Amino acid sequence: MLFPTTLVGSYPQPDWLIDRAKLAGRFPPRVRARELWRIPEPFLAEAQDDATRVAIRAQEEAGLDIVTDGEIRRESYSNRFATALEGVDIDNPGSALDRSGHPNPVPRIVGRIRRRHAVEVEDLKFLKRHTSRPVKITLPGPFTMSQQARNDYYGSAQEAAMDYAVAVNEEIRDLFAAGADVVQIDEPYMQARPDTAREYGLAALNRALEGITGKTAVHICFGYAAIIHERPSGYSFLPELADCRCQQISIETAQSKLDCAVLGKLPGKQIMVGCIDLLDPSVETPEQVAARIRSALRYMKPEDVILAPDCGMKYLPREVADGKLRSMVEAARMLRTEYA
Repeated sequence: MLFPTTLVGSYPQPDWLIDRAKLAGRFPPRVRARELWRIPEPFLAEAQDDATRVAIRAQEEAGLDIVTDGEIRRESYSNRFATALEGVDIDNPGSALDRSGHPNPVPRIVGRIRRRHAVEVEDLKFLKRHTSRPVKITLPGPFTMSQQARNDYYGSAQEAAMDYAVAVNEEIRDLFAAGADVVQIDEPYMQARPDTAREYGLAALNRALEGITGKTAVHICFGYAAIIHERPSGYSFLPELADCRCQQISIETAQSKLDCAVLGKLPGKQIMVGCIDLLDPSVETPEQVAARIRSALRYMKPEDVILAPDCGMKYLPREVADGKLRSMVEAARMLRTEYA
């Protein structure tokens, strides 16, 4: 299929499940943030299952081709996995600067990073039980997790990143064994800290993907639009991903009005072209979305383009998210007719 459609990962969690005002009023949590949930602990897992069904159904009704679990069970894109690892103390957190330059409580590395057990495999199996469409699940990347932690154990952040990479690699293998069609690794801190990413971030990412034969994607962005409003006009770290072992790269173009000429520097990669502006509360028309994709098509082949929002949609009102997804799906239909 030309121009498949998908989420980057997250879909808005319902108000009855999570306190969305609290969620929007703070930086994305790196340690656990149980105070965000409205449902008492004995009933929380069941409520998250029900909300995940809603998210899956919403994606199907919008017409998405590749479905995620909406990351409904997560307080942030990264903390569900990062806080499940051995070697981190989340009860006595440290502090680290977020990509916005503000301090945020983070896991404190007190021992060797290891994966104790599969973290997201049951999430994936639940997703597969409730849709017949191809499925994607997302993981935080090793470089980003190393930047979202305080290192009180390793001799260097690079050593920590490489052990995070081993843990991610083990999780990816189990996710593909459980039936994932696509596994996406989120690495936004490569854009936020490009010099450090060049030093060892790409090596850690490739270690996470070592020996993986399934279809993998890497998401790199400028941050949640609800948190970081101003966008640079271009990526500080993107052409370097031409040397990444992944098959797909997810970027944002809509809010930043990115010059898509940079996509010509990523030969051989499929690109998830972020074509939905998550700062704009209005719903784009299909024509607006299609125009954003055409900007990318000046530099890449139609068969290498996937339509997606700029980033995760978790901060949007659900009705706005649904409208934007329907416009994206209709834009894909228009483009298939145009380029078939």
